[in-house]
Amino acid sequence: MTETLVKTSDVADSIRRIADEIETVIVGKRAVVELALTAFLCNGHVLIEDIPGVGKTTLAKCLARALGCVYKRVQFTPDLLPSDITGTAIFNQKTVEFEFREGPVFANIVLADEINRATPKTQSSLLECMEERQVTNDGITYVLPDPFFVIATENNIESHGTYPLPEAQLDRFLMRLSIGYPRRDEEVQILARQTRTNALADLQPVVTREQLLQLQDAVHEIYVEPSLREYIVDVVTATRLHPQVVLGASPRGSLFLLHASQAYAALQGRTYVQPDDIKHLASSILSHRIILRPDARHRQVFASTVIEEILDQVPIPISL
Repeated sequence: MTETLVKTSDVADSIRRIADEIETVIVGKRAVVELALTAFLCNGHVLIEDIPGVGKTTLAKCLARALGCVYKRVQFTPDLLPSDITGTAIFNQKTVEFEFREGPVFANIVLADEINRATPKTQSSLLECMEERQVTNDGITYVLPDPFFVIATENNIESHGTYPLPEAQLDRFLMRLSIGYPRRDEEVQILARQTRTNALADLQPVVTREQLLQLQDAVHEIYVEPSLREYIVDVVTATRLHPQVVLGASPRGSLFLLHASQAYAALQGRTYVQPDDIKHLASSILSHRIILRPDARHRQVFASTVIEEILDQVPIPISL
């Protein structure tokens, strides 16, 4: 564990500078960038679900460049094998031994592009990587680099030739985000920046790997009042009792919401978590962890609306 040497104000300042650098390429999506950085600060992973062309892959590249991390991209296709991601043992004729060749997952930031186009077997090869930060091959365990951050993307309007992510896989992602279309003025600004130069090529690292580890350690020092921990549990429990929900969020959802709230508070320059931090993050963290009843969509009921309804109903601790 890297010794924590930074203050909360330093965390907020570093994240602001990182977000500013990313915004030289990703225009008008500050809230999405901050959520992605929040996930990174608390060692989580992000699933970006949106239509083609809105900047999902670009956001991953920008994060890697601004964070000064080793970045690798995997294009998920139906013929992709688990060993194409994690690595494989190859026989070396000179040494007469098998040697493990690392796959692209051995990086700080891994982009799993169009993850739902790979078979469930290939998708599941990321489970151990995302949860335990390691790869096991032929009984030997290989530790992944630190920090380790997976950004997966999927197209939410096309189902032909895709394999929906199983619940166990979805549950490994701390957040599910959507970028959305830019506003008219923002799109004009994007065109202006890209007319003569590639803005992504000019993006520079803002922090070092060592500084990143210190920022992640500093997040653990953010204070969470006991009543707020109970509030988080009440919100997650409500997802299990809601009449439109078949399967509610697991305890992992509670843990992720707690840790993300700490990271988001640090991002705001505070040393403590507020109820608004939890409410701001709840939909991104919990909506992909619940399964609605089959007739819910016909009634125009979506996971995000269920979460918003729960937040309106669960009382905030009086002491706050």
